[in-house]
Amino acid sequence: MISISEVILIQDVLIDKFGGTRGIRDRGLLESAISRPFQTFDHNELYPTKTKKAAALIESIITNHPFIDGNKRIGFVLMRLHLLESGLDIIANQSDKYDFVIKIASGKSDFDEIYEWIESHLKKK
Repeated sequence: MISISEVILIQDVLIDKFGGTRGIRDRGLLESAISRPFQTFDHNELYPTKTKKAAALIESIITNHPFIDGNKRIGFVLMRLHLLESGLDIIANQSDKYDFVIKIASGKSDFDEIYEWIESHLKKK
């Protein structure tokens, strides 16, 4: 699991590179978003695969909106970093990636649709 301090560092790098306003809007929502993929119930993982964890992570970051700015950007980057740790990556053009995150942000994609998009754009490295 990625730490809050690592997420904040990544967010700062993204803001430096692409612009925007630094800062956390709600630390509790950030903690919730990064811990969701690793939740269990009755000793069973709620998101047992890397891609389900990645889907939970991007959905939670984007919909919880924990940062003042750049939530879609950091959500996508954290999802991708999580996949890269396992030798997986997303293969999609910029337009498809943009449409993907906008659909999540606008509430037009539920968890299953997010998971299916990731699975359909996944490549082993």
